[in-house]
Amino acid sequence: MKTFYTNAKIFRNGRFEPGLIAVEGGRIAAAGEPRPGDRVVDLGGRHLVPGLVDVHVHLREPGFPQKETIATGTAAAARGGYTTVCSMPNLNPAPDTPATLGEQLEIIRRDAVVRVKPYGTITMGQRGCGELVDFAALAPQVVGFSDDGRGVQSAAVMAKAFAVCSQRGLTLMSHAEDMDVSPWDYRLAENLETVRNLHLCGYYGARLHLCHVSTKEAVEAVQQAKWAGAPVTCEVTPHHLWFTRDTLDYRVNPPLREAADVEALVEGIRLGVVDAIATDHAPHTAGEKAAGAAGMVGLETAFAVCYTKLCVQQGLPLARLQELMSTAPAAILGLENKGGLAPGMDADLVLVDLHARWTVDAARLHSKSKNSPYHGQELRGQ
Repeated sequence: MKTFYTNAKIFRNGRFEPGLIAVEGGRIAAAGEPRPGDRVVDLGGRHLVPGLVDVHVHLREPGFPQKETIATGTAAAARGGYTTVCSMPNLNPAPDTPATLGEQLEIIRRDAVVRVKPYGTITMGQRGCGELVDFAALAPQVVGFSDDGRGVQSAAVMAKAFAVCSQRGLTLMSHAEDMDVSPWDYRLAENLETVRNLHLCGYYGARLHLCHVSTKEAVEAVQQAKWAGAPVTCEVTPHHLWFTRDTLDYRVNPPLREAADVEALVEGIRLGVVDAIATDHAPHTAGEKAAGAAGMVGLETAFAVCYTKLCVQQGLPLARLQELMSTAPAAILGLENKGGLAPGMDADLVLVDLHARWTVDAARLHSKSKNSPYHGQELRGQ
């Protein structure tokens, strides 16, 4: 039995076209004509897009279930239109061996309601120095390697990681922060570490993905590295596009920036310097947040924030937003091509109502944590 979704605007070949799509056995099927017993669903002219992909989320399990669990985090992802999310490794135990990674994989198999792809750490214990992980042992079960939350502070250790990953075709994810500098100048801390890692990327030719780029100087550095042929990609977050330090007093890492930085991020999106949008979904309990924990939840608000900011306010085509939130992040990590809804692909589909207007109520979020500064904000698109 097939299900036919009709009267939809479907993303195909880089643009939206009116039409229908058929699904059978969890995969997109050749359409043909409905037969007796098939189900036909009228989508009312709404947009049907490939499922969103987030390359940067914190699901907190194992180790910190008071903040989030695989079950609650993936429920939030599904509500936000994400069918694949990639979980950062700042966990307990850190996924630095096949055995410790196995604890996380077991919970994913048991509880996840969307596809979850984990990262391994770069250093043992995610300490940012000392011994590197066994990349070859972890590689078959992870999509990349990161010491997210602190970054690899030792230039020598990071250089060795680039050398190994270059030989094996693996991807390094960079949380760019010089932690000796960040206590007194976080802009400089991000910029210094960005330039260092871009140089290593170009020198060794290993794939580098820069997480949550937030300064105009970092955008310029990425652009120059790309011009020079370095295999680098980068992401920006919805909150660094939506807020500035003047419009919101809220602790995130990297911090909210100036209006000029937001303008640089938007221009980087227009020029193709910025490859993807990722949430950096970072749940904390109310007590932890009150005590100064950095981060916010973002999976359930990301599409609407970005559609409102980029498409409604800035005139960005919806097809470009779909690329930033689905096609490109999938390609960065070598996941299934989300560039079109072709027969044979997994039917990871999201229905989008661009006319919907809604006000964020943090208490109704599916995430276990409610640390959302979007509470009370009116957004477009759902």
